Amino acid sequence: MPTTRPRHFVTETDELAAALDAAALRWPTLSRAQLLARLAIEGHHAAQQASDERRQSRLAAVRRNSGVLTGAYGPDYLRELRQEWPA
Repeated sequence: MPTTRPRHFVTETDELAAALDAAALRWPTLSRAQLLARLAIEGHHAAQQASDERRQSRLAAVRRNSGVLTGAYGPDYLRELRQEWPA
């Protein structure tokens, strides 16, 4: 089919063949080329979800620890610290 979009050629290794065979069980009406595209999209979604989960985990850690050191340093802390520095 004519297209202006890029085409990609992939050699079906044993590992890729196994992945396509498993995908064919899930989506039996798709061709192997369609299965490959579907797996690429599913992989992208899974990677994006994992990235979002890591981000949420980091944000939760920041929120949990926010304010933990409030009051640990007095109002003159920096001035006093700088007085210890050599001139």
